[in-house]
Amino acid sequence: MRITGKHINYYHICHRKLWLFHHGISFQQTHDNVADGTLLHQTAYPQRAQRYREIQIKGIKIDFYDPHERVVHEIKRSNKMEAASVAQLQFYLLTLERHGVVEPTGLLEYPKIRRVEKVVLTDADRVAIAEWEAAIAQLVAQETCPSVINKPFCKNCSYYDFCYSGE
Repeated sequence: MRITGKHINYYHICHRKLWLFHHGISFQQTHDNVADGTLLHQTAYPQRAQRYREIQIKGIKIDFYDPHERVVHEIKRSNKMEAASVAQLQFYLLTLERHGVVEPTGLLEYPKIRRVEKVVLTDADRVAIAEWEAAIAQLVAQETCPSVINKPFCKNCSYYDFCYSGE
């Protein structure tokens, strides 16, 4: 099974969202927050496309990578799900390491609030990521979708109508 950055991110947010995403059920193309995030990604740093490279490795896509400094730039709309965003970026760093990049680092960027967080990879992170990968493989292999988690942030999720259509 190929695990992507979205798998890691969704694993830290909602197991139901992860399961649905993995099984090809997606509402992202019609959700306003997704469109806003895409627009932010395209307009926040207009000069970046010329300076950095987009790379794809084993099913993951890193939009902005500085090969000279070995830095992954990850742009997010908000820091509300920061733990999931950090985990996703750490997964990208480990994937680069697995492909021979020595000591890559990351910058988690929140242009709307003008904040940047540096992300590095520790030995403990490497162990944790291996555990996440195993847990994700086990979770998506389940025959049934996990239950709704009913958290306040569910209202902003592209899966909200799907999860709460029966209520």
